[in-house]
Amino acid sequence: MDPLILSRMQFGANISFHILFPTITIALGWVLLFFKLRYNATNDSAWMRAYFTWVKVFALSFAMGVVSGVTMSFQFGTNWPGYMEHVGNIAGPLLAYEILTAFFLEAAFLGIMLFGFRRVSNRVHTLATVLVAGGTTVSAFWIIALNSWMQTPAGFEMRDGVAHAVDWWAIVFNPSMPYRLVHMLLASGLTVSFLIAGLSALRYLKGDRSESMWKALRTGVFTAAILIPIQILAGDQHGLNTLEHQPQKIAAMEANWNTGPNVPLVLFALPDEAAKENRFEVAIPDGASLILRHSTDGVVPGLNDYPGNHPPVFPLFWSFRIMVGTGLLMLAVSWSAAFFLKRRHALPKPLAMLMVPMALSGWLATLAGWYTTEIGRQPWLVTGVLKTADAVGPVAGSHVALTLAIYLILYVLLLIAYLGVLVHLALKAAKDGDTSPLPGVMKAALSQPAAGE
Repeated sequence: MDPLILSRMQFGANISFHILFPTITIALGWVLLFFKLRYNATNDSAWMRAYFTWVKVFALSFAMGVVSGVTMSFQFGTNWPGYMEHVGNIAGPLLAYEILTAFFLEAAFLGIMLFGFRRVSNRVHTLATVLVAGGTTVSAFWIIALNSWMQTPAGFEMRDGVAHAVDWWAIVFNPSMPYRLVHMLLASGLTVSFLIAGLSALRYLKGDRSESMWKALRTGVFTAAILIPIQILAGDQHGLNTLEHQPQKIAAMEANWNTGPNVPLVLFALPDEAAKENRFEVAIPDGASLILRHSTDGVVPGLNDYPGNHPPVFPLFWSFRIMVGTGLLMLAVSWSAAFFLKRRHALPKPLAMLMVPMALSGWLATLAGWYTTEIGRQPWLVTGVLKTADAVGPVAGSHVALTLAIYLILYVLLLIAYLGVLVHLALKAAKDGDTSPLPGVMKAALSQPAAGE
């Protein structure tokens, strides 16, 4: 058993599980703030009922993210000691900034969001929501800054095989960082929008027609309908940035073997790296050149220009297409739902049924995009600086395999439990609607004007 492959699988499993939850909390904090501000403006208790439902989802997701993040961080020492040995001067401070400026902020004020409504003033409760929402975004900023630096490193110099910072501004705002940050924030917004819309559609199918359900459903659907075309545009710009700085990644994403003009857009293929060709290819003539160079005779890089220095083609080719395909499906579903909600103030049952599994479409697209990003960097851990094989620790393959199996079993059980809680919350909200009594302090608070202190 190869320790390198097993360690990559283990870290991949950890980060795949972990990323699910920050992807929710980053945007959900802002949705909760929207619910709270709408309540403050209208004094409509339905907005706070929506807030109370979704703040539980936020708290659960936050807890899952913290636990899985701590587990993942241990692997820097156990499985990948070479990473911190060579680039710890860059990675360490960026990770510390994330904890000091964001994590503590979220953890400190989440309790007020959960339990402090009217135990503190309305302004303080709203401020706590603002700080938690801002904290999630600041957290994403630092993590994306580090990951982007690993993709397009800048602002450092190597001394005896160790990276030393010479320009922190260039390190943080490296060439790909703004594109990745925007792409990730929009991905989080879409993930949360579809999660809210999907669970609200489940409530709708169960006969719930309460105001809190309608408000959550409309928020999810219309937010998704607005964000998905913006994400498509942002993704195009991100792709052009990748073409400039990581052309071998683009070549693998397009399964293009030879550099040249008039490169087709391959829709379906089974890339064969041994033969350096695509089997069963279905393509649109000149499509890749048009998208990447905005000209049918634009030159697109080929994999044959990067022998031994390009990522594995098959997984990258298909992860990219899963991401794009999921995005197009999200566009169709969100716009269809927005049309029916706007024109008919109702959802056709088939569309509502489709929206329920689409609640997890954001996760699918995010994971596919994350795999495209991370696999596309191989064989480098830090592009041009540190190869993945040079960072792995001297851990026996059997030990890594054992812990990998334990991780996978535990993560599957935790994920089933997490999804079960989400469905339970949705079904309970559908059963209660807007008629069930609220907890005492919340019930009393909702009977008072929102502007009161």
